Amino acid sequence: MVLKPFDALKTLVADAEVMLELAEAEPPGPDRDAAAQELESMVVKAEEAFGRLELQSLLTGPLDPCNAYLTLHAGAGGTESCDWASMLLRMYQRYCERVGFTAELVDISPGDEAGITAATLYVSGTNAYGFFKAERGVHRLVRISPFDSNSRRHTSFVSLDVVAELSEDVEVEINESDLEISTYRSGGAGGQHVNKTDSAIRIRHVPTGIVVSCQAERSQHKNRARAMSVLKAKLYEFEQDKKRETMEKFYGDKGAIAWGSQIRSYVLQPYTMVKDLRTGVQTGDTQAVLDGDIEKFIDGWLKWKSTGGRKIVVAEED
Repeated sequence: MVLKPFDALKTLVADAEVMLELAEAEPPGPDRDAAAQELESMVVKAEEAFGRLELQSLLTGPLDPCNAYLTLHAGAGGTESCDWASMLLRMYQRYCERVGFTAELVDISPGDEAGITAATLYVSGTNAYGFFKAERGVHRLVRISPFDSNSRRHTSFVSLDVVAELSEDVEVEINESDLEISTYRSGGAGGQHVNKTDSAIRIRHVPTGIVVSCQAERSQHKNRARAMSVLKAKLYEFEQDKKRETMEKFYGDKGAIAWGSQIRSYVLQPYTMVKDLRTGVQTGDTQAVLDGDIEKFIDGWLKWKSTGGRKIVVAEED
């Protein structure tokens, strides 16, 4: 399984070499042109395969192969930030579709007027955590507000926290006496069952103040099990940071959900640009980014991180 991508790349290169020989053997004309075009296509596929292998080589963390839980929280900006949170949720769902990850909505809290105040997404797939940890932090949006009758420009903030789903053999001690567990009726779509029974679960870990909730399942038992899985992942991350005698990774990288703490800016007016403030990667195609085309930012962060934080990535020209 580990060698399969390498074998596939080796086959692509070998096929390209054969096609090159065939193209050179053909006399000038349509057949040679067709072989050259096919060769070009094969070279592009080989380069893409090599790029994927290069990125996978950067995923060396013990939890990088794991599935991931993504939690979005709307910050400063009121209704604007709630709408921005729903836009980011859609962006990450579309990204998962693009790369073959499976995304499942575990919990969602709607905003008072529009959008969402919070949501938790469970993402499964090879190296899901390894890739999504690049997105952890505060995301800033600048645009003309659709909720402002005077069409003024507004700035909104949403934080994304990412933790790895832990396997059963990873032990995290959780005392039942430290938990405050409450039930509530699931909101939104879900059929009559979820609207009539208190199947949703909210768990607060009193010593740390960490709160998790789940309403995706019809069964209260299943919702509790999923919520405990999320809590276990968050507590593990919390304890790892304590061992390193710093909370920088858990809170510092993400920071306050407000001005000055963002990792990436999305500007829709007066010009269009998405720029990662850590790596320098940027693009003017904001619509593509909001439709899930965020590979350039994730790839750039992984390369940036592997160099110890030196800005080696050249910004995209538009």
